[in-house]
Amino acid sequence: MHRFLIYLFSFVLCLSIQAQTQKWQGKFEPIDNLITPPNTYRTASGAPGKAYWQQRADYKIKAVLDEANNTLSGEETITYYNNSPHDLSYLWIQLEQNVNKKGNEDFGSINNSIKDGMNARQMQFLTRAIDFPAGYSIKYIKDQNGRAIKSLVNNTMMKVLLETPLKSGTSMTFSIAWSYPITDRSMYLLSREGYEYFPEDDNTVYLIAHWFPRMAVYNDTEGWQNQQFQKLGEFALEFGDYEVEISVPEDHIVAATGSLQNSDHVLSKTQRNRMEAARKSFDKPVMIITKEEAEANEKTKSKKLKTWKFNATNVRDFAFASSRKFLWDAQAVKLPSNTVMAMSFYPKEGLPVWQEESTKAIKHALEVYSEATFDYPYPVCISVNTSNIGIEFPMISFNGGRAINGKMSDAAKQGMIGTIIHEVGHNWFPMIVSSDERKWMWMDEGLNTFLHQRTVAERYPNFNSTTPKSIVPFMSGDKNILRPIMTTSDNELMSQFGANFYLKPTVGLQMLRNSIIGKELFDQAFKEYANRWKYKHPNPADLFRTLEDATATDLDWFFRGWFFTTDNVDMELADVKWFKVFEENTNIEDQNKKSQFKIEGENPSAKAKDFSNGPEVINMTSTPDAAYGQFLSRLDEAEIRKQVLGKNIYEVHIKNKGGLIMPVTIEWIYTDGSKEIDKLPAQIWRRNEYEVKQTFIKEKEVAEVNLDPNFEFADVDATNNSFPKVETESEFDAFKNKSTGN
Repeated sequence: MHRFLIYLFSFVLCLSIQAQTQKWQGKFEPIDNLITPPNTYRTASGAPGKAYWQQRADYKIKAVLDEANNTLSGEETITYYNNSPHDLSYLWIQLEQNVNKKGNEDFGSINNSIKDGMNARQMQFLTRAIDFPAGYSIKYIKDQNGRAIKSLVNNTMMKVLLETPLKSGTSMTFSIAWSYPITDRSMYLLSREGYEYFPEDDNTVYLIAHWFPRMAVYNDTEGWQNQQFQKLGEFALEFGDYEVEISVPEDHIVAATGSLQNSDHVLSKTQRNRMEAARKSFDKPVMIITKEEAEANEKTKSKKLKTWKFNATNVRDFAFASSRKFLWDAQAVKLPSNTVMAMSFYPKEGLPVWQEESTKAIKHALEVYSEATFDYPYPVCISVNTSNIGIEFPMISFNGGRAINGKMSDAAKQGMIGTIIHEVGHNWFPMIVSSDERKWMWMDEGLNTFLHQRTVAERYPNFNSTTPKSIVPFMSGDKNILRPIMTTSDNELMSQFGANFYLKPTVGLQMLRNSIIGKELFDQAFKEYANRWKYKHPNPADLFRTLEDATATDLDWFFRGWFFTTDNVDMELADVKWFKVFEENTNIEDQNKKSQFKIEGENPSAKAKDFSNGPEVINMTSTPDAAYGQFLSRLDEAEIRKQVLGKNIYEVHIKNKGGLIMPVTIEWIYTDGSKEIDKLPAQIWRRNEYEVKQTFIKEKEVAEVNLDPNFEFADVDATNNSFPKVETESEFDAFKNKSTGN
């Protein structure tokens, strides 16, 4: 034992040369202390546990749209199911329209700086110079026997106080009557719903969302999710069934979540016949309402009301759009397990691009997302044209993008199509895989953008799409203001949230799929996550654990760095040394002809800038018996010499300057012009998080070595990725050459 310890100590001493000399940061340690621990509700594999539970809320709603006064009023009956193991003495209900009140705690904070020059709209956003009424008026809250229930309102949340606790495993039914002024979307920032007025024909398009008092989520990880609505953190909702009746002006057309129940009453015979034709049209949309019919409808201005009835099963929200301006087209989309009606509603201002592209984009999204996760389960998927936004709800989304004088630039068209794909994709994340966007915006925006960009890349290959290179400007930004992805939704800077919550998670998933795990295995794991958590409420830990569980890949190092820090990827190819082996009895003159360098170790300060001086010499000697320790067998040293004699041996020295560890891709360009790729896993950084050396044997002589040649890992500085080093012009030299005309 004593001799073994001496031998082991000698071995470790030899390795100490490569030991990390800077502070150890534990980049490969488990992230268990950073995520919620597993329990009976959520397993260590990332799947729901046997004891998993979630609440449910069913709604029956009757609403009336008053076009003359731009108000919406309604009565709703909620049946709330307490599936939790706890008795509840009160309930929390979301009153999101209250966010538009002037006294709201978040008013003006999104864009809160005065500049020397400000236009009128910017001044309105900042000061609300033109005031407007907003927020709920609650007429009553009653139990199923008609008795009043006491409530307390705190900004966008209402606490319903129960006389007797709602027991575990039971349900209760109660009713709320309410009304609110519908807001003009042009009057404030982040206006995802409200009305848009068209002065030319004196008409309005209503986008009605966040419109009825809704049950807050009560779950196993935090109890009541009663975080105030502050616009960025949008959705945290329970699933349920909806029966909704919407009374609107008689000449309005309504697009909504769910299946239309009374088409005989609200649609003309011609429109019904066209819908039947659309149900059989799989190659192109059928116009249900044409441009000429919509223009004629704009002039009617009916004062009578007509009621549209919709049912929706197992959804977590309900939204609708209403206007007499709508054109309407529809097309059937065949998926492996069902057929979906893809439909678009748009005013004439959306022509011609909306008629040409909207329903087509819905179809592409339905097909790609279904293949990547699970088949779209709902009967309809609707895209409604509006201005300036993209916002999602179950089965329906409101999407910006319009031509100017009938024309649209390629960039604008790409943006419009991308918006439609993105908002349709939100049906999966978070409308079915129901993550908590109030807390973790990236869990729905990032996962959805990942598949949105995959859809664009596959179905619109000529469009620009996000790649790891796209995130480099953000990742190389000022770390004093950068926040990790694991930042709660409303705490991110407006200037940063798009990159941090949309693009950075997207790029991270792209790297996992394309460069770390592999497409086939990653796709199976991602599908596993989606199917485990459809119609349920996953947390970040459930995603992280599922991806590891379904791939047999330790990804804690990746999640720790990419999601919990603001480190970036900056790998420096610090040095490449070229060696050749010569026998110890080879004529020394022959060795000197091959190299001007001395044997390694004789001049450790010498550092070649390129390969022009030829290889350094390795004197390969016989192995002494003591080097074998207690092993009695001996290597075939003659064969080893034969295998390496005259070969090109390269020692690559790589430094981690950005702090974020990643796999390493090395491109070798040989003197004959051919190329070769070697890939090293991230685990090479386990024992030294700051720098590593790796040795390669090559038959050919190397002319150039490059790191990350295909920009797989979002390296923020490509100028230090090559050997020989690529000289770059300094800012001073660039200015001097520009000034002198050189």
